Amino acid sequence: MSTLTTAMGDTVTYDHYGPADAPGVLFIQGAGPTRADDPVTTETARLLGESGVQAVVHDRVGRGDSPAAGPIPLERELAAITALAATMPGPVVLVGHSSGCAIAMIAAREVPNLGGLVLWEAPLGQFPEGAPVWWAGVEASIFAGRLEDPVATYMVGMPPEWLDELRRSPAYPELIHSWIPDGTALARVEEDGVAARLRGITVPVLAVVGTETFPGMAEAADAIADTAATGASESVAGAWHSWDPEAMSTRLAAFVRDGR
Repeated sequence: MSTLTTAMGDTVTYDHYGPADAPGVLFIQGAGPTRADDPVTTETARLLGESGVQAVVHDRVGRGDSPAAGPIPLERELAAITALAATMPGPVVLVGHSSGCAIAMIAAREVPNLGGLVLWEAPLGQFPEGAPVWWAGVEASIFAGRLEDPVATYMVGMPPEWLDELRRSPAYPELIHSWIPDGTALARVEEDGVAARLRGITVPVLAVVGTETFPGMAEAADAIADTAATGASESVAGAWHSWDPEAMSTRLAAFVRDGR
C-alpha cells in the first residue's frame, strides 16, 4: 500500500502490482467500490503484475483509505488519476469500469503517457431522459442535503439488492459525495457526445462487455468503438456488470503489449 498527494491536496491510497519499469494499467472504478470491497479488480491487478504488467488500484477520493469530507467534484478525481499515472513512467492504459468509463474518457486528455483506453460496460445512453437531465436531479438533491434520495435515484434501473447492500454500509448515505465525479462525467460525456470526447485520442480504445450483460450495454460499446479513431468492441467472460479476473487480466495484458 502506498500514498500520494494530488495537485489539489488530496491524499490517495493505492496498491501497486508488477515491475515498476513495465507498461502500466490504471483501474478507475465506478460509483461505490473501494479496494477493500472489490476483490475482482484487486485479483485482476495481481494477475497482471504476475504477467509482467504494472497495475495500480486506488481508493478514489473520498472512499476507503482516501478519505475526504463533503462533496467531491470531478476535478479532484481527475487530479488523482493524473498523479497516479505519473507514478508509472511507461505507457499507461486507463481501465474504466461502469461510470468510471466516463471519467476515463475525460481523464484521457490529462495523461501525457496515455497508452490506451479500455472501457468496461460504459452506461451511456442508459437513461430515458438522458444523463444530463438525470444527473441534474440527483445533484440538486445532494446539495439540498437529502442524501438518501439521490442514492436511490442514482441506482435506478439496477438490481434492488444492490441498493439494499449499500444501505448496510457504514458510509451510507454520505457515500454519494464520492459519486459526484461519476454523475458529472456521465452527464458531460453524453452532453458533449462520445465523438467530441474521443476527438484527438489516437491511442487504441477497447469497449468491453461481459458475456452476460444488461440491455443496451453491447450497443453502447459498439457505438464507442465506431466513434474512436482506433476502436474495437468485444465481450469478455463476466456477468452482473463484473468481469472474470483471469479472463480480463489476460485480455488486458494482450492489449497493453499488442495495442489492440
